[in-house]
Amino acid sequence: MTDTTPQRRALADRLVRAGVLVSPRWRAAVEAVPRELFLSPGVFLPAGGGRWRPVPETGTASAEWTRIAYLDESLTTQLDGRLTADRVGEPVDGSPTSSSTTPVTVVDMIEKLEAADGHRVLEIGTGSGYSSALMCHRLGEDNVTTVEVDPAVAARADAALEAAGYSTWTVTGDGLLGHPRRAPYDRVIATCAVRRIPYAWVRQTAPGGIVLATVGGTWNYGTGLAKVTVADDGTAEGGIIGPSSFMQARSQADLPFTGDLSARTAYADSERETSLSPLLLEEWMPAFLAQLAAPGARLIRATSAEGGRLLNLVDADRESFASFTEKGGGSWTVRQGGPLALWDAVEQALSAWQDARRPGIDTVRLRITREAHTYQIEGHPALRWQHRLG
Repeated sequence: MTDTTPQRRALADRLVRAGVLVSPRWRAAVEAVPRELFLSPGVFLPAGGGRWRPVPETGTASAEWTRIAYLDESLTTQLDGRLTADRVGEPVDGSPTSSSTTPVTVVDMIEKLEAADGHRVLEIGTGSGYSSALMCHRLGEDNVTTVEVDPAVAARADAALEAAGYSTWTVTGDGLLGHPRRAPYDRVIATCAVRRIPYAWVRQTAPGGIVLATVGGTWNYGTGLAKVTVADDGTAEGGIIGPSSFMQARSQADLPFTGDLSARTAYADSERETSLSPLLLEEWMPAFLAQLAAPGARLIRATSAEGGRLLNLVDADRESFASFTEKGGGSWTVRQGGPLALWDAVEQALSAWQDARRPGIDTVRLRITREAHTYQIEGHPALRWQHRLG
């Protein structure tokens, strides 16, 4: 096996220069853990046009395999919940369902977790197992519990962890439930995005402990990294500390939109000109606020028969929609239908945000109780949303 010590040291140097690797103890972990062990049996690289080129470990020259392993990129290890790179020989279509996240993101989150000697950590979403190995090296393998919903992904990660010398607690199951058997934990970290932090994670965290997870909705952008501290009374409080994007937890991921979109949006209850452009929703913070104001709504892009641009907000579960048509001069018309006026709620939130001088995502506070999640930007009563549980 190729000695990748120089590549690991170079990776640590890049992470230091990027400002995400601060602690000498975490640097030692980066230099000790071979990332290539956690990419078997291969990876998929973008091939253009939405296709993926398989690069199996077996049959790839060691120098090329090492080069790929230490790219500063997320490396896709599974497509469509089943396909690995050793099973195909040509570029394929598919949607990534497991990956080795870019090291800058992994290490940045681990540093922000503020884990220290003796802390017990619960990781939701084992994935390749690379982040699990870093935590095992720093905290000790018996202090790390990692949960993965996909049995095949969990098995590969467990084998890689063993190969790297870490016999940690690798659990196959629904990470949204945590792992009460080994609770309480001092830290909980999720390497998948969730619509909201499950109260099970809060309940399984010791008072004073930290939960770190990507939250906000199901869009592949417009989500934020939440960091909350658990109190003695079972509540948790903190805020969104920055933008963050991860694959959605399997049970919460949106399925590809199917059916006739024009039929779904055919019967509107109202039609008017918008006061704000729906193109705002293509920006990160407005997308985050839209998912707070209209949970469950999806942004779907389409083209009219005449080739014009169409945008749609659709909440299929609540049978509601907002369909936008671009007019001349940058103005838009919105048609809305169903029990919920989706764009009214989103437009109100975006108007309040603009009136507040467009505060950043890191101004959003979050409080979690047994009954609800409450998001707010302090000093702006119109920028407050309470999502009841159950």
